[in-house]
Amino acid sequence: MSAPSLAQLGSAVAEVMGAHPFELLALNEAVASQRTDADVAFISREVTGTSTKHEIHPALQQVYDLLRQSPGLKWVHIHSAGADRQIYQDLMTQGVQISTSSGANAQVVATVALAGLLALARKFPMLWAEQQARQWIPLMGQRMPRDLPGQTATIVGWGPIGQKLGSLLQALGLKVVAVRQKIDPSAQLPDGVEQVSFEGLPSALPRTDWLILACPLTTKTRQLVNARVLAALPAGAHLINVARGEVVDQDALVLALQSGHLGGAFLDVFAHEPLPFDSPLWSMPQVMVTPHAAGHSDGNEARVSQMFLDNLRCWHQGQALRNTVG
Repeated sequence: MSAPSLAQLGSAVAEVMGAHPFELLALNEAVASQRTDADVAFISREVTGTSTKHEIHPALQQVYDLLRQSPGLKWVHIHSAGADRQIYQDLMTQGVQISTSSGANAQVVATVALAGLLALARKFPMLWAEQQARQWIPLMGQRMPRDLPGQTATIVGWGPIGQKLGSLLQALGLKVVAVRQKIDPSAQLPDGVEQVSFEGLPSALPRTDWLILACPLTTKTRQLVNARVLAALPAGAHLINVARGEVVDQDALVLALQSGHLGGAFLDVFAHEPLPFDSPLWSMPQVMVTPHAAGHSDGNEARVSQMFLDNLRCWHQGQALRNTVG
C-alpha cells in the first residue's frame, strides 16, 4: 500500500491479522527495491493520483509493472467502483482477485448527477454565460424551463449510484425507469420505479427526458449510447454521464448536440481523458464538462479504507471477498 495508507492503517491491519505473521510494505519502497513478493496490494486514490487510464504517469506505471511481475499476488483492492483499467484486466487474467470500492462514493456521485440535472433543467449554463456578458434576459417565452415533475429519467445501471439517484429524482416528482442487466421480478424496487433490461432500453427511449448513465463499462455497455439511441430520444432530451466515457459514441454525441436534437449534456467522463483541448464539447453552451470528478469528496478515503479492511478480514479468515470483479 502507499506510505500514507501504511501510516494510517498499519495498526488496523495488525489488529485484523492478529498473530498471523505479515509484512507491510510501502509501494514506493517496493518499486525502488523491486520487491515482487507481495500477496496483497491496496491501490488507494493517491496511488493513481491525477493519472487517467488513458494517460498514465511514470510513477504509476512503475507500480503497475511491479504488480504484473509479482507471481504470488493473490488479491488487489482498488479505490474506484470500476475495474476497467487495463492493469486490472491483465491481473485478473493472471488469476489475481480484484475487489472494488463500489458504493463508497455512491451518495457523492448521485448528488453530482442530480446537480447536473438541476443545472441543465434551470438553464444555468446559459444564464452563467449571460451573467459574464452582463445581460439581463428573463426566462420567458421559449426560454421558459419545464417543470420537472412528470418528466421521465431513465437510469442505465441500477447499482448503488443509480438507486440513490433514483430516490432523489422521485422525491422531485420525476418518473424513474431503471435499466438493469437482468430483470428480476422478485426484486423490491421502490414504488413507481419501472425496470427494463438493457435489451429493452429502446422501448424506454421515446419517453425519456433525461438519459442518465451510471453503469460499469462492460462489453455490453461499451458504445451503448450510439447515434441510433440518441436519435430515439425525444427532441430536447438531455444526457448525463457519470459512468464511463466509452459507454457513449462521443462523435455521435457531438453531432446530436450540434444538430440541436439533444438539448444538453452533463459530462463527467469521456472517451479519452483528459478531454483533448480541441474537443468541441468544451465550447458548447449547452454542455457542462467536469474532469472525472463526480466521485471526489473528502469522506471517500475513510470509506474506501474501511472497505479494504473489511475485505482484509474476509481474506484472512478464508471467506469470500466482497465487491469482486468477474
